[in-house]
Amino acid sequence: MKRLSSDMNTALPARLQRQVSIPVVLLMAAALLPVAGCKQEHKADVVATVNGHAIMKSEMDKQYEQQLAQQQQQPQSEDQANSLRLNVLRALIDEEIVQQRAAKMNLTATSEEVDTKLNEMKARYTEDQFNQQLAANHTTLDEVKHDLRRSLTQNKLLNKEINSKITVTDADVASYYNQHKSEYNLIQTEYHLAEILVTDVPSPQPVNLQNSKATNDADARKKIQALKNRLDSGEDFGTMAMNFSEDPETAPNGGDKGFVTVDQMKVEPAVLNAVLKLKPGEVTPIVPLVDPQSKKPAAYAVFKLIAIEPAGQRELKDPSVQQAIRQQLHEGRSQLLKNAYFEMLRDQAKVENFYAEEIFKNDAH
Repeated sequence: MKRLSSDMNTALPARLQRQVSIPVVLLMAAALLPVAGCKQEHKADVVATVNGHAIMKSEMDKQYEQQLAQQQQQPQSEDQANSLRLNVLRALIDEEIVQQRAAKMNLTATSEEVDTKLNEMKARYTEDQFNQQLAANHTTLDEVKHDLRRSLTQNKLLNKEINSKITVTDADVASYYNQHKSEYNLIQTEYHLAEILVTDVPSPQPVNLQNSKATNDADARKKIQALKNRLDSGEDFGTMAMNFSEDPETAPNGGDKGFVTVDQMKVEPAVLNAVLKLKPGEVTPIVPLVDPQSKKPAAYAVFKLIAIEPAGQRELKDPSVQQAIRQQLHEGRSQLLKNAYFEMLRDQAKVENFYAEEIFKNDAH
């Protein structure tokens, strides 16, 4: 359900979230790469080759800087910096292996497919909002399109080689349910909530589409009241959350907080009391969120009750139970096959990591 900046993140794994675009098994420490073997001359600006295809130092450096920007911290030593560069380069190598395999199978994403996906991403934004997201993610439109092509290509490869070959039968679902039946017995009733949060401490980073931030308590109270008035007039809760909520975790999801229990809500008695009075689809009044130390409001929120899951045993005949089990089994098998598949591709590729060799040569005394 991520949208906008989260759409950017999930849709652009190559640059913006490379650590999740390739399974963790592919991001093993680069020190494990072979550093011995036949030496070949290479240009100083080439840090690695995959089956003869060069990976440039400029590309590694760019990815390195982008990861530092996303982590919002600098390495504490040169060793840490080199370690991060090795991991960045290893991800670039693994990604290149995948792209070459897809190209051999004629599965490289077309320009039309890239444009279609790009238009889907841009559909929820004005041109200015989209450009703000590019700036916030330290990227350009050309890089977005480049990463989209690589992401779509990888997905096409995995769908053909792995996902199309996975079958989860009704018997598989029933077997899993019978072995894990207790996991579907809810001890407490669960409440599916969404929120719009306003705080008097503005974040230094954009947290919503409008980059809307209250700067003090009076500003926060004024803002949350204006938002509540708009909700009361019928405006969509999710859209309002994405545009104005100041919770960086939930705003990109349209305010979705997932399921919470009564015990979890007890830490904020005002929230608990307000939510328990709702029926699904209804919205709370404005709820002050009190700082436990100062005993004064630190933020203000409005909550929407999306659904209620009653306590008790959920049966296999429940479609949501079947769907959850089927998805879990499919994802588990898919991840296992992906790990094995990427290991096989790596074994079949000829990789030379000149940057790793250089570090080993310089630091091994």
